Amino acid sequence: MKTAIDKAGRIVIPAAIRLRAGLTPGTEVDVVLDDVSVRLLRHVPGPKLTRVGRRLVARPSVPARDLPRLDLAALVEEERNRWPG
Repeated sequence: MKTAIDKAGRIVIPAAIRLRAGLTPGTEVDVVLDDVSVRLLRHVPGPKLTRVGRRLVARPSVPARDLPRLDLAALVEEERNRWPG
C-alpha cells in the first residue's frame, strides 16, 4: 500500500494496517531510522517474570483483550506471495 506525507509532515497509515497491527488512537510507536528505511514499531511493554513453583515464567504484562489479533496463516501466505516463483 502506498501513502504520502502531507505538508505538515504527517503520514496516514491505512486502516487495514492499523487494524492488523493493533494501532489505535494514543498507541505509542517508536520511529526507527536505519540505512535503507524508516520503520514504525508499536511500543508494547515487555513480559513480566513470575515464579511458578521453582521456575520463572514470562507472562504478558498487557491484558489479552488489548493484544492485536494475528492471523498467522494469512501472514505466511502474504510472505509467500511477496517473492516471485
